[in-house]
Amino acid sequence: MPALILASSSPYRRDLLERLKLPFEALPPKLSEAHVAGESAADRALRLAFGKAQWVASRRPGAIVIGSDQVAAAGEEVLDKPGDATRARAQLVSLSGRSARFYTACTVLGGADRLHLAHVDTTNVVFRPLATDEIERYLGQEQPYDCAGGFKVEALGISLFECIESQDPTALIGLPLIWLAGALRVAGFRVP
Repeated sequence: MPALILASSSPYRRDLLERLKLPFEALPPKLSEAHVAGESAADRALRLAFGKAQWVASRRPGAIVIGSDQVAAAGEEVLDKPGDATRARAQLVSLSGRSARFYTACTVLGGADRLHLAHVDTTNVVFRPLATDEIERYLGQEQPYDCAGGFKVEALGISLFECIESQDPTALIGLPLIWLAGALRVAGFRVP
């Protein structure tokens, strides 16, 4: 089998990919994640997922490379990773009692057959009304500053929602494993 490479520095994506019990390495791509004017959130996620996979594939010919990216949006507003408590607080205040869509794109590239598979998963998250003290307690306990939307669904962040509507619960964490398992089978990997 060809080498399997995750084009990511994300510990969340590494943890998810480990669930498939396949040997892989993670190689962080060097890619600008700048916004492109007029680009939809779903198109941005797909562009970045492909760009990450392509960057790594160009350096590791013959490998099968997985690229993934997630872009969140509340209405027309794109929700980037907050980076700090002030921005995370502002995101959660603006999301209180509202819905947001999370677009998680995944691309599988490479191998002898020059494989190119791509997918975008859409997850709708409905936030319950959040009181200021709840937001403060949450941020103090979890510090989710490296997560789009300012929460970690796989941890305490689950308490912030009324519901999550999704085809694949792993997509909201950052890697749609249901689709990816199928794509890796197409690439010749035995999953499971």
